[in-house]
Amino acid sequence: MTDKPATPPVPTARRKPRLAVEKLGGRKLKPATLMMGHGYDPKLSEGALKPPIFLTSTFAFESAAAGKRHFEQLTGRRPDDAAGLVYSRFNGPNQEILEDRLAVWDEAEDALVFSSGMSAIATLLLAFCSQGDVIVHSGPLYAATEGFIARTLSRFGVGYVDFPAGATREELDAVMERGKALAAKLGGKVALVYLESPANPTNALVDVEAVQEARDAVLGADGAPIAIDNTFLGPLWQQPLLHGADIVVYSLTKYAGGHSDLVAGGLSGAKKFMDPIRSLRNTMGTICDPNTAWMLLRSLETVELRMTRAGENAAKVCAWLAAHPKVVGLGYLGMIDDPRQQDIYDRHCTGAGSTFSLFIKGGEAESFAFLDALRIAKLAVSLGGTETLASHPASMTHLSVPDGRKAEMGISDNLVRISIGVEDADDLIADFEQALAQV
Repeated sequence: MTDKPATPPVPTARRKPRLAVEKLGGRKLKPATLMMGHGYDPKLSEGALKPPIFLTSTFAFESAAAGKRHFEQLTGRRPDDAAGLVYSRFNGPNQEILEDRLAVWDEAEDALVFSSGMSAIATLLLAFCSQGDVIVHSGPLYAATEGFIARTLSRFGVGYVDFPAGATREELDAVMERGKALAAKLGGKVALVYLESPANPTNALVDVEAVQEARDAVLGADGAPIAIDNTFLGPLWQQPLLHGADIVVYSLTKYAGGHSDLVAGGLSGAKKFMDPIRSLRNTMGTICDPNTAWMLLRSLETVELRMTRAGENAAKVCAWLAAHPKVVGLGYLGMIDDPRQQDIYDRHCTGAGSTFSLFIKGGEAESFAFLDALRIAKLAVSLGGTETLASHPASMTHLSVPDGRKAEMGISDNLVRISIGVEDADDLIADFEQALAQV
């Protein structure tokens, strides 16, 4: 009598997960609920309640024909077929589950994750821009983004025109025309409209709906896609895809990660926009690693709770700061003075966020005195973590920006960027009070 062949083990890679439950009793489930299991089937991972970390460089094919099929999909020869797991430069279970969940927050068809926010931005720009093309972008942008456009892409014949974040519809029409004229001169096209709203570090808002209308009027509805960096308010307080954007950009390091212990980036949007970016990501290898993806899956389970608490804290702290004699201004979305900016906020945003600009009476010396005196808040760049952070953009994150450009964008020596965390709000006020006393 011969032994029966052993029963094949349950595959541990996420190949065919069960259909995700997105509705219950006719009710569409909220993102906070979906973060607990969306896109993951425990049956495919030995019953593990949470996704394991898949630390592997390559995946075994079920058959040679399956291997061929997977590579046909990766190379675009089988565009309508779902990609199988092939090699960790292309995809992996942790990354795919994370992408499913990121898409939920933005109500997007598809999403991609990257090794950093800047690798997401660089891959996006390189995927859409060729020699002679033009990028139309808002200002200010994160300094590294602006530098990549102005100093790196320009070396390869890509031009750009920019406009202030608060531009009107008439100004937006004019800048689209300028971009179109420059593209004609360079022999290319307007390849991308790139926005950052709220802008870093001023919190200036861009009217995404007006940008879409201007794009449609000048370049056509099928013209350059509109991408927007939503790091300051996303994914909880703003959903740009609902207001005319085509691609949403994130530094997932910030609120999505939220614990200052990882670096990652993300993009979400329609599949037709994600596909060329995915193809370039496969070549460049800018995908997020599985351990970071696993940590982000953990973080997304609490992102609504963390952001809500931080937002409540920021409102209380800013109400106190606004009355302080050594504070000469606040770039906080819960206290907007400009009617046009308020109108954009009312149409586009559902919360004021927890990152803002604090303008201190004086200049760099006074700002440094305040920063050096902080005891609870940490003197560090970045934002969106559980702890409160403070930094000086003019001499730190935006040091590489020319002085004239900084002045034009309102990045002054008395501007301190604050990211409020989840500590006790009264304790934070006490810290700011004693630090301002040193100014």
